[in-house]
Amino acid sequence: MISNKTKKVIIILVMILSFFMGYSIGYNRFVPNIINWNNYSLSQTWVIKTDDSLNNSLLNETYRLISKYFYSFDTVKNKEVSYGMIKWMVTVLKDKHTEFFTPDEAKKFNEVLNWDFEWIWAIIQKHALWVQVERIIAGSPAKDVWIQAKDVIIKADWQDLKDLELTDAVNKIKWPAGTQVKLEVLRQWEKETLTFDITRRKVEVPTVEYKIVENNVWYIALNIFWENSADEFNKAVEDLYSKNVKWIMIDLRDNSWWILDKAVEILSNFIEKDKLLVTTKEKNILNNKSYFSYWNNHKKVPLIVLINGNSASASEIMAWALKDYSQAILVGEKTYGKWSVQRPFTLTDGSEIKITVAKWYTPKDNLIDGIWIQPDIEVKFQKEDFDKKYDRQLEEGKKILNKFIETQDINKTIEIFNKNISNSWSGTTNTWATNSWTTK
Repeated sequence: MISNKTKKVIIILVMILSFFMGYSIGYNRFVPNIINWNNYSLSQTWVIKTDDSLNNSLLNETYRLISKYFYSFDTVKNKEVSYGMIKWMVTVLKDKHTEFFTPDEAKKFNEVLNWDFEWIWAIIQKHALWVQVERIIAGSPAKDVWIQAKDVIIKADWQDLKDLELTDAVNKIKWPAGTQVKLEVLRQWEKETLTFDITRRKVEVPTVEYKIVENNVWYIALNIFWENSADEFNKAVEDLYSKNVKWIMIDLRDNSWWILDKAVEILSNFIEKDKLLVTTKEKNILNNKSYFSYWNNHKKVPLIVLINGNSASASEIMAWALKDYSQAILVGEKTYGKWSVQRPFTLTDGSEIKITVAKWYTPKDNLIDGIWIQPDIEVKFQKEDFDKKYDRQLEEGKKILNKFIETQDINKTIEIFNKNISNSWSGTTNTWATNSWTTK
């Protein structure tokens, strides 16, 4: 029997525990969790509801049966079983941007994030039989020879990549800078395979490049969103404005990098102060965050924005904000369609899991999850363009911008070119007489 004194002690302990649990729950419910987006770690506590938790007894029961009866279980490492279970859980989420990396894979992934690698600089994904180019990076060796997204790589230096794991196939393609690889590629519209000789190199992609392309039309290529992207872009814009430039073409093709605050800073050049640019929404609504334009010296200029299937993340944020505020005409091909935010978590053994923690919404509060941004005027490359290395999208963009300057009306310009009469425009050189334009 428990003595009365012991009962009193137990009751007091339960009361104290209940108080602190109630305080903790109330605090976490009503006090916003302020997160440093650049220094997010596993030190934060995630509480899982009991009714949502995994059936651990079922998992343990299955493991006991497999370990007891599977004939070759002695050859399987426990760590491999753990990694397999984690990868299965990630697969069930059906989100290709949520990924698990073993310690070795995590190291290679972080090399990519730090630009510390040498090869052809194309993002590769698994194909049903071989491997496929998912995205091309601006300024890369793959871009130089006009390899395209959706190209299927079947051989590397005559070695068949069929049925290889993705990591094994990539290892056939990547080697130190200065070496050459011969890739055999299947392309959708080609009847025969294509062969490319590519010299691997460590790429230092220029963040921003700008120049006059013709008739005082200024072209700015924003190749990546990186730490210095906004500073370099703003410097380019200031230089152009000092020369009294009033029309600009921005190239976001092959830019698939994500640094949100840099996109916000660049957009502030063109969108009025205090206008909403993008909102990120998380599972916990207290962590939702909206980003606004914050410069007073923005200028309305006619803008053409070039996009393609490799334009993703921050590029899509920038393109859609300009579209929502009728600040630009989007020219090219539909974008990649990445509307989510990921955060990496380092596990105890050095493995990592990258989890989709938020979705981002356009200024008009549209979630375009899994859907691409369609250009206002679609311009696709034709077969002969690859043979001649002719940038049809850039050349058509010049014509569209010149017509935009002439009409001073976004919708009218789009309507004209979407009636398939763009070939009749020879690139007029009318003088832009005002810093504003109208849209209907």
